[in-house]
Amino acid sequence: MAAEIVNPRSDSDTDHVGPAGADEPFDPAFALHRGGKMAVQATVPVRDKDDLSLAYTPGVAKVCSAIAEQPELVHDYTWKSNVVAVVTDGTAVLGLGDIGAEASLPVMEGKAILFKQFGGVDAVPIALATTDADEIVETVVRLAPSFGGVNLEDISAPRCFEIERKLQERLDIPVFHDDQHGTAVVTLAALRNAAKLTGRTLGDLRAVISGAGAAGVAIAKFLLEAGLGDVAVADRKGVVSRDRDDLTPVKRELAEITNKAGLSGSLEAALNGADVFIGVSGGTVPEPAVASMAPDSFVFAMANPNPEVHPDVAHKYAAVVATGRSDYPNQINNVLAFPGIFAGALQVRASRITEGMKIAAADALAGVVGDELSADYVIPSPFDERVAPAVTAAVAAAARAEGVARR
Repeated sequence: MAAEIVNPRSDSDTDHVGPAGADEPFDPAFALHRGGKMAVQATVPVRDKDDLSLAYTPGVAKVCSAIAEQPELVHDYTWKSNVVAVVTDGTAVLGLGDIGAEASLPVMEGKAILFKQFGGVDAVPIALATTDADEIVETVVRLAPSFGGVNLEDISAPRCFEIERKLQERLDIPVFHDDQHGTAVVTLAALRNAAKLTGRTLGDLRAVISGAGAAGVAIAKFLLEAGLGDVAVADRKGVVSRDRDDLTPVKRELAEITNKAGLSGSLEAALNGADVFIGVSGGTVPEPAVASMAPDSFVFAMANPNPEVHPDVAHKYAAVVATGRSDYPNQINNVLAFPGIFAGALQVRASRITEGMKIAAADALAGVVGDELSADYVIPSPFDERVAPAVTAAVAAAARAEGVARR
């Protein structure tokens, strides 16, 4: 079976109004979503009794028996090797927050069709009616035989860290929290090219991250793994530092590996002389703080729909400006990463997604830009057809090199 990118809505007039009916003005978003954004499509015909006997009983029994004797055959004779579960509890959905499992479904359907459109990977939205970390883990473990990978989505911090870690420990298929790692991969790719454009390396840069949630923590760790010179992370109370006594275990760990400069106090103070600002928190950074950054700085203000630094302000001071929006250059969009990462991992039946595989994905993304590199083009468009094949190939090769590939 395959997740087909179609909208099975009817052509009735009610498809073209808002949710309250005829009294509502036309809203294209509701029109598009009526009936859902995806369907299931068979990949084999069932036209007569002969087809039926092969697709179902008695023919299917032979395949079931073979898999029972040799479990690895499930990858060859079912859809398992090319299907991902997109799992959420609805607690951190886009910029909407904790809106619940059912309200999250339009986003999860959207994620599934992006998997198919950009990576050729089938995906199934699974919205869970629990926010208990252990219940989520147990549920996903029990569902895992049906899937080749698990994409965790829109689960609030700090539970998302625990859920991902426990699932990675218990499952032998890739488990990937996209809000953490997808964002980190695309950020690294853009940062590599921005540094190249200005004649620097990652090691020359000091970054400040606004936001110590899932994305901020993952970006900080990943950039340090890739060789960034230094990074400080700020939450609502200021820079995450060792001298604070109000840190959660996750932030305490973060304080141990970041902020080599020993900064404390406000985000604005930390930006003084910084080379990079990375925003994954919302809010607004005052213009004087942006002006205090080092020459040839980079501003990656990724909050949606309102970036932490408006691009018009950022361009006054920064050499490279990126946002999370599609209507400005240099969009930091996770769709550049997760379809190819999973496609590469599934291609080689990887048991997990390693740091090396993620770094390979970022390097491949950066490489797509090539000689076209400019201040307004440090990261490719999601619609660049070179992206998914490049990321897929790089991830598959890295999986083999790191010994997690099983074919």
